[in-house]
Amino acid sequence: MQHGKYRFIVGFLALPLAMYALFVVWPFIQSIYYSFTDWTGLSPEFQAVGFGNYRRMLEDAIFWKSLQHSLWLVLLLPLVTLGLALFFAFMINVGGRRRKNAVVAGVRGSSFYKIAYFFPQVLSIAIVALLFQFAFNPNDGMINSALAAVGLDHVQPNWLGDPDLALYCVMAVLVWSTVGFFVVLFSAGMASIPRDFYEAALLDGAGRFTTFFRITLPLLWDTVQSGWVYMGILALGAEAFATVQIMTVGPGGPDYSTTVLPLYVYQTAFRDGQAAYATTIGVALLIVTLAFAAIVMRLGRRERLEF
Repeated sequence: MQHGKYRFIVGFLALPLAMYALFVVWPFIQSIYYSFTDWTGLSPEFQAVGFGNYRRMLEDAIFWKSLQHSLWLVLLLPLVTLGLALFFAFMINVGGRRRKNAVVAGVRGSSFYKIAYFFPQVLSIAIVALLFQFAFNPNDGMINSALAAVGLDHVQPNWLGDPDLALYCVMAVLVWSTVGFFVVLFSAGMASIPRDFYEAALLDGAGRFTTFFRITLPLLWDTVQSGWVYMGILALGAEAFATVQIMTVGPGGPDYSTTVLPLYVYQTAFRDGQAAYATTIGVALLIVTLAFAAIVMRLGRRERLEF
């Protein structure tokens, strides 16, 4: 029976593992191999150059700028997004005033708020980036027009054209477009927490602040940790690339102020025709992503709570 069981498991997993190895693992191996060559991506001929691409990368000022911007995104974006999502989800589910039929309830209109927060998720990131590109227009964009309407004509920033503001504008768009997903995710987690816990805490005189940090957050910690890793990968991946590519001038902003690692990989490979060097930057991006995930999982490790 045991032999038949293992044969069934191997037969069941063989095809998925083979496809995963072919379409995921093998491209990674190819990228690492090409990073040691001078392949242009336009010709089948190339030569090995050893660690030449890696030495060039370490001396590349644009690479270090891109890495710095990506690290800013990976540190700030999960913090702001998950913090807002936890606050909104808590208020929607258990942060409302006590009512006649329920000791613990969300704020009034919580169903509407869930739909409103989730709405950006139904929009493509390309559409979101285009909409905010128009909104940040310094001449007739919605934001500057609103400032002028309330008498702040002298406050008219060149949002995406200012090297000090452009990256924060990108962050704001990414927060707006992703926070709704985590509001719904955390709301589902909070809905599974027994209301008896909150009622007992309220009887003991605990307030919202205490119940959040002593009940809600510990019981949602696994979900928050997974969300942190997901947001970090998003900040280092396609979402950040698409937003910067569509929204900012260049693209990459004035003086490379919004250039992130995925965008620099794309530009190096398809604009400059330096595929081997692009794969070298891609290897660095892979290392940063794995290091981030490992650090979050290690620092966020705690005893599992069951209820």
